[in-house]
Amino acid sequence: MAKEDKTDLSKNLEKLSIIADWFDEQSEVDVEEGLKKVKEAAGLIKESKVRLAEIENEFEEVKSQIEDEIEGSPETSDSQEG
Repeated sequence: MAKEDKTDLSKNLEKLSIIADWFDEQSEVDVEEGLKKVKEAAGLIKESKVRLAEIENEFEEVKSQIEDEIEGSPETSDSQEG
């Protein structure tokens, strides 16, 4: 799994923060530039939601593997009897 292929959530959050700061700093917003920023933010949010879903699936896979290992482990309560 190449890291370059995955959306970097930290970078997306940083970019979103920069966009939010840009809006906060404007005393009079340039509508055209504001629209560009909103579109960029929407794209970042969409990418981040997809990546978050992927991460959630990865966590579920790991959780399932761990549960399977625990259930299949010879160190269950049967081996502690004695």
